[in-house]
Amino acid sequence: MRVMIFVKATGDSEHGLAPSAWTTEMMAAMGRFNDELRAAGVLIMAEGLMPSSAGRRVAFDGPGRSVSDGPFANPRDLVAGFWLWQVKDMAEATAWVLRCPNPMPGPSEIEIRPLHDLG
Repeated sequence: MRVMIFVKATGDSEHGLAPSAWTTEMMAAMGRFNDELRAAGVLIMAEGLMPSSAGRRVAFDGPGRSVSDGPFANPRDLVAGFWLWQVKDMAEATAWVLRCPNPMPGPSEIEIRPLHDLG
């Protein structure tokens, strides 16, 4: 099964402080974790995202469209980065996330979401 792992944004990441605010130790720990994911055949893709101030939202209402420029409110509802993993099940995905170094300086949250299997 494929899962998307969302690293939730924080006030710091929304102000553009990550990843430059990360210490050398944090970066090395995350690098080792990504290497473990790769070696286990779990990692498909990993990327960090720019703060929402660099983004846009498009709202749909029937045929109508409206565009809003960032930044967007409530960083905890935003995504700062993601992984795409191939795992056996949610238990394996959870086990990997529990091994993950804290992805942000300070308190942070990671969300695990399975992808629909449309094949």
